[in-house]
Amino acid sequence: MCTFYAKIQRMELRTDLYLGDCRKELKKIPDNQVDLIVTSPPYADQRKSTYGGISVDEYVDWFLPVSEELFRVLKPTGTFILNIKEKVVNGERSTYVMELILAMRQQGWLWTEEFIWHKKNCFPGKWSNRFRDAWERLLQFNKNKKFNMYQDAVKVPIGDWAKSRLRNLSETDKIRDNAKNGSGFGKNVSNWIGKKTVYPTNVVHLSTECNNKNHSAVFPRELPEWFIRLFTRENDTVLDPFMGSGTTIEVANKMKRNAIGVEIVPEYYLGVKEQFASLEYYLMEPEPEYGSLESS
Repeated sequence: MCTFYAKIQRMELRTDLYLGDCRKELKKIPDNQVDLIVTSPPYADQRKSTYGGISVDEYVDWFLPVSEELFRVLKPTGTFILNIKEKVVNGERSTYVMELILAMRQQGWLWTEEFIWHKKNCFPGKWSNRFRDAWERLLQFNKNKKFNMYQDAVKVPIGDWAKSRLRNLSETDKIRDNAKNGSGFGKNVSNWIGKKTVYPTNVVHLSTECNNKNHSAVFPRELPEWFIRLFTRENDTVLDPFMGSGTTIEVANKMKRNAIGVEIVPEYYLGVKEQFASLEYYLMEPEPEYGSLESS
């Protein structure tokens, strides 16, 4: 383990980097320490050269010890965002992600929400029985029904539709108009008058990362940034147990959050460590009980 500190506008930020299997390294983190977990673990049967390529049949059993530790280190008010996607096996979609969701619920996790990452520049292709993948899952898990969420931090412009739609309101638009299908939903269009921004949908539209930073699966900086804005405030702590090239860790620090990263591949770990060492950080040597700097 190595630790970096940075002072930004009188705020001292801490970054802890661990080299090793996150199922073991996470045990070094105290209970209820983390405000947000954002990560993208290796998908089933992928990244065999670097992460071993966990099979579809073994994936749930492989991941549950990880999610158990994540549950322990996450604060009661914290959130876990899991980027994952099913693969096609023998001509049909695998069910391992759904099986994982059900197994994590048995651990005590609440599957609160599912965001969709729409990849605006997905790789073109042609298949005989399906179209190209243009989206991935971003599963939201929590320990409790009440958790920290700062929705105003991710508001978006209301859009041009408001100019024409709000110009001439009918009498129905000025009151709550309940849906005719009896669903109980309703709207008062006049509530939008004067608003410049609105809350977004649960679909995040972002291009994939073209500069892979010597890593086989880098997601765009905007992805962790969006969730860091939504679920944390300055000086909170963000964890990525599958750190990879360190995108989440880097973004968290630039947004004035403390960060914890775990990576099993020495090449990726050293790359992130060198990246932080080259910035205006000072390295705090680990305490003796943590072992050597490059321990796994």
